[in-house]
This record gives sequence, structure tokens and C-alpha cells, in this order.
Amino acid sequence: MHEAIPAATLILLRDVPGARPEIPMVGRGAHLAFAANRTVFPGGRVDADDRRLATRAELIAGPLDLDPDDLAHRIAAIRETIEEIGLAPGLQGVRDQDMLDSLRTALRTGEALSAIVERLALRVDPHALHPFARWRPNHELVRRFDTRFYLARAPELGEAIADGVESSHCLWASAQQHLSTGTMIFPTARVLERIAVAADFTGAVALARLHPVETITPWVERRDGVDFLCIPEGIGYPVTAEPLELVDRALDPSKPSMTRAPG
Repeated sequence: MHEAIPAATLILLRDVPGARPEIPMVGRGAHLAFAANRTVFPGGRVDADDRRLATRAELIAGPLDLDPDDLAHRIAAIRETIEEIGLAPGLQGVRDQDMLDSLRTALRTGEALSAIVERLALRVDPHALHPFARWRPNHELVRRFDTRFYLARAPELGEAIADGVESSHCLWASAQQHLSTGTMIFPTARVLERIAVAADFTGAVALARLHPVETITPWVERRDGVDFLCIPEGIGYPVTAEPLELVDRALDPSKPSMTRAPG
């Protein structure tokens, strides 16, 4: 079985008076091998520079009280969000739209985030991100991801715009509105159902703290002659089983897999 690739994804929430918070999600391009035509949170794999930056204490804001691996995942979630939708949560010192645009351009042209942060005298604030979930499939696939999900408040600076390469579009909507589109892979749908309970960002963070983050590995269980894809009970998810025939999965090679991509 292939080793799971460390990855991180970020769920941004923007409070809306009198309504549920809005979340930006991106539509994956139809040409992509993984999760094509599906709606996901910004995210991707942890790279070597994320781990290097996690060791640069002078570039990190706040107390250095996080596990280095967790810190590297938080940095990856921030970097991927900048690259994919052009917002920079958890990055201190970004003064205006021009700086934000240049930051995104530098990342897209290959400059390491650690070099950019140092060059622009920025600081990464990992404490702006809150652990929410962790999913690791156990299926034999070309690639498997061990993905950590984080929550953060949507920054006021910037407009979320898809990169036009991996993501075809970006849409702000409530968790329930996103769910109604029916374009979610299995982990994304379960995470959105959980967030949908929260009335605002503060409520979402409180929900996250109700249960320790456990690594979720879905399994297939036969119930009354029907195969269900299941996750554990009692860890905060409103829906813990779905008929396998309804799950967007890898059993049909023409369909993108619930387990093949972060988000």
C-alpha cells in the first residue's frame, strides 16, 4: 500500500449578520486527475519549505508551543490558500492588495514561502488556525493523503479568486448551500455537515474544541444487505454512514475519488 502523503487544507469562515457564516470553496478543474469537477477547500501537500519555515523561529509570530509537524501543516494550509484563492490568513504584515498580489505571484512562480516572508518582513501566525479534523484513507490508490483540516477567520484584505489552473472558480456560500450542490467528495461533505451547525466563526472554533482531533479512516460495513461507508460515532459528525453506492469514490475509475485529494 502506498504511504499517505501529508497534506493540509483550510476552511475560512466569514461571519454574516443574521445568517450562517460563508466559506470559500473552489471548483477543481475538469482536467485534473484527482477530484476533477468537485468542490473542495483550498489545500495541498506539505512541502519541504513548509517544514523549513517551521524551524525559523524568527519568522513565526506568537509562542513556539506547537508540535513541529503540526506547525508545518498549518504553514502548508496558509501557503496553499494564498496560491489557490489569493487570501493570506495567518500571515502578519501584508499591508495592501498590491503586496498580497505580489506575494501570490511570487509563490506561483516558484519562490519559497520562507524566502518571501523574510524578504517582505512578514510573520506567520500559526495560532490563527484551529485544528478541526484529520482524514487518512486506507484504500490502495495511486496516491493517498493524510489531510489535516484547519479553521481560520477569513481575512478582510483581498478577494478570493481561483487560480485558473487547479481551480476553475471560487464561490462563497454557507456550509449548507455548498452541500446542496451535491459536488462534494465524502470527507468534504462530512466536514461541511459538522460546520453547518455553527452560527458563526466563534461557534465553529468551539465545535472544534468539543472533540479531540482523531484521524478518521472510513471503512465499509454491511448493514441489512447494503454496504455503507462509515466513520466513527461520537466525535462530532452529524452523518457517520452513507450507502456506498451513493459515495463519490474510486471504485469506478472514471470517477474522482473521495480519497485522492486533500479538501
